[in-house]
Amino acid sequence: MATLHLMVGLPCSGKTTYARTLEQELSALRLTPDEWHLHLFGQDAEHPEHDARHNRIEAMLWNIASRALELGTNVILDFGFWAREEREDYRSRAKQLGASSEVHFLDVSADELMRRLALRNSQLSETSFYIPEAMMKPWLTFFQPPTPDELERRE
Repeated sequence: MATLHLMVGLPCSGKTTYARTLEQELSALRLTPDEWHLHLFGQDAEHPEHDARHNRIEAMLWNIASRALELGTNVILDFGFWAREEREDYRSRAKQLGASSEVHFLDVSADELMRRLALRNSQLSETSFYIPEAMMKPWLTFFQPPTPDELERRE
């Protein structure tokens, strides 16, 4: 049975780094929207169309992920999944496809996230967005950490 792995955490929590490790360990297809987004649109985090573009990329990546799960391939969605409702939606989708699901939560303190953000912004790459500190701060309060029951693997 294929497994859908959801990477949960805020920017700079280490999701993509951990997803790359899991990709190798699990022989999984890793889908990281930021990499696609940056390739297509560049550093557009403050552009008015950023969110709409990102949503379209995530929808496209889900189409790829769902087909891979149907074929029996493990999939890692490196989307962040900030809200419980979104996590539950994707877990339900996996179940409908006959796949199990697992949440991987990278719990990093606000101070550490802000430290990592400053470092990341000073060393931009082709795979990470520049995120102004003023954008990150509200996200710290919006993010819904997973509850213990969410961290259980679901068949």
